[in-house]
Amino acid sequence: MRVAIYSRFLENEQLVDLQQLVDELSAERVDMLVHEPFFKSIQGAVQWPESVKLFSIHSDLIAEDIDFLISLGGDGTLLDTITLIRDKAIPVVGINFGRLGFLASIGRNELKAAVQALVKRSIMIDKRSMIHLDANMPLFGDVPYGLNEFAIHKTDTSPMIKIHTYLNGEFLNTYWADGLIVSTPTGSTGYSLSCNGPVVFPESSSFVITPVAPHNLNIRPIVVPDHNIISFEIEGRADQFICALDSRKEIVDKKVQLAVRREQFNIHLVRLNETNFLQTLRNKLSWGLDTRN
Repeated sequence: MRVAIYSRFLENEQLVDLQQLVDELSAERVDMLVHEPFFKSIQGAVQWPESVKLFSIHSDLIAEDIDFLISLGGDGTLLDTITLIRDKAIPVVGINFGRLGFLASIGRNELKAAVQALVKRSIMIDKRSMIHLDANMPLFGDVPYGLNEFAIHKTDTSPMIKIHTYLNGEFLNTYWADGLIVSTPTGSTGYSLSCNGPVVFPESSSFVITPVAPHNLNIRPIVVPDHNIISFEIEGRADQFICALDSRKEIVDKKVQLAVRREQFNIHLVRLNETNFLQTLRNKLSWGLDTRN
């Protein structure tokens, strides 16, 4: 078995957990392929097996040679792996070294159990839909898709913008707002949720359209089937606005033509058999707990 390991950065106290992970993988004779910038940032602090290899870009990952990609960090770190995996269908194992962790749902105290589950294949793999951006100018290079959401924002100092929104060419609404979010079901527990968007189940085949600070108080989030193509026209006093895909952003001219649709391929997320979406919601959002105690 062979796994790739990716992380942005780990604090010194987290390196103990990383060493435990490396030791557990070595004990099971699992070959390791480590992201080179991360490997260099902690060089000398972790004892790696002599057989460890390095990778830098997505073309270094060959789907037939990699069983899993382990993401060490929070949900933002896991979102980075989308640009590395692309359409290769390598399952991602999110180990939570961050805070809330809806996507990176395996705790640092579960490292040994997680390695055993991977080796024995006693895991569940969830297929998560993604969102694809089409534009009449190059945006986001050759990775114009995201797992969580696409968002339109006004620039920091500009007034609110008007976002004319269409479903399959038919007018839906004009949002007078600071921005607009179109999230996948996976992204419904992210930025959209913080803007009062609904939580939807990962398998619901939908998009959630959520305004950011809307001027009209009767405007509310809406859930639409993800077979729709959602297009936008932007008006505003400023000449530019911000486009964002997950944690990546670009400044674009307001004359740009934008549309989003469901991506043709999915991302594969690994979870342990003991966990499911409902349990994650209850644990992360403290549902069912009496906060008075």
